[in-house]
Amino acid sequence: MTTGQPTAGRMVQPRTGVRQLRAALPIVAPFLTLLVLGIFFSVTTTTFFNPVNLNNILVQVSTLAILATGMTFVLLTGEIDLSIAAMVTLSGVLSAHLFANLGLREPFTTAIPLGVATLLGFISGVASTKFRIPSFMSTLAMSLVASGLAIGISQGRIVFQYSDVLRVLGSGRLFDDPANLRVLTVVAAICLLIGFLVLRYTRFGRFVYMTGANKSAARLAGVDTDAIVIACLTICGFTAGLAGLATVGRLASAQPQVINSFLIDTIGAVVLGGTSLAGGRGGMFQTLAGLLIYGTLRNGLDNIPALQVGAGTFFKEFITGIVLLIALVVNVLLSGRASRDKT
Repeated sequence: MTTGQPTAGRMVQPRTGVRQLRAALPIVAPFLTLLVLGIFFSVTTTTFFNPVNLNNILVQVSTLAILATGMTFVLLTGEIDLSIAAMVTLSGVLSAHLFANLGLREPFTTAIPLGVATLLGFISGVASTKFRIPSFMSTLAMSLVASGLAIGISQGRIVFQYSDVLRVLGSGRLFDDPANLRVLTVVAAICLLIGFLVLRYTRFGRFVYMTGANKSAARLAGVDTDAIVIACLTICGFTAGLAGLATVGRLASAQPQVINSFLIDTIGAVVLGGTSLAGGRGGMFQTLAGLLIYGTLRNGLDNIPALQVGAGTFFKEFITGIVLLIALVVNVLLSGRASRDKT
């Protein structure tokens, strides 16, 4: 006999659908933002969807993609690395110095800078975990160490001699056609792919998410959270070193001045994609979305005719900041509503 009361199936199904929708919001929101930006710039510019211009977007975000790979690991643990911009500078200067002034050749001019950057990342991780120094402060101190070393090694001078490996990494093309992909873009894609596979299919990746979601619970479950944080900061140091080598080849010089925009742009792109600053939520797929949004925004503003002349040229950074702020607020709000951790 029916009582008119809703059955269990009728009660559970709507809730399940709502939960699935909320769970999908953090992933869908960045790509909706990317779609809106693409439509807007396709209407306001005439060159946005040109194949050469689309390739330029990939080139512009390739160095950031390498940096963002390591930063994603760090942010997923609930930590942060403020030393990556200085690491980029130190790695490039050290490689050029070894080549131009000490006469070393490959593989030493590549392996030594990568090793130094990785070691500094490891030291930051040890300082943050074993000595309980907040990663904000330990990596800030490491940033001063790295920038000081870069200035000391180069004596404040730009170095224009570097190995052919760096030249190919930063400026090399897969084929002679200018529209084809750069070697740097392929390297960036490989970094993102490896990061995705590690986070998605390995025990280490699961431990990274557990550490960021709840360190205490992860410890009770047998996870060595200190080792996970150290490993993630070490990975971030390695990717910063690799990005530094690529930057030398892209700029055709090793410059001792720290490019601070690397830090802001990297964190902005990762968070813009939906990776939480609090840890435990996000991933490489979201980071890819954030990178494409950032590259699309930068490139699209450069192609709008009204911003190429007169006072418009001075408002690009302002417009970029406003759009990024709005996108970040929307994505963070959607992410917060999507899946709050109630453990």
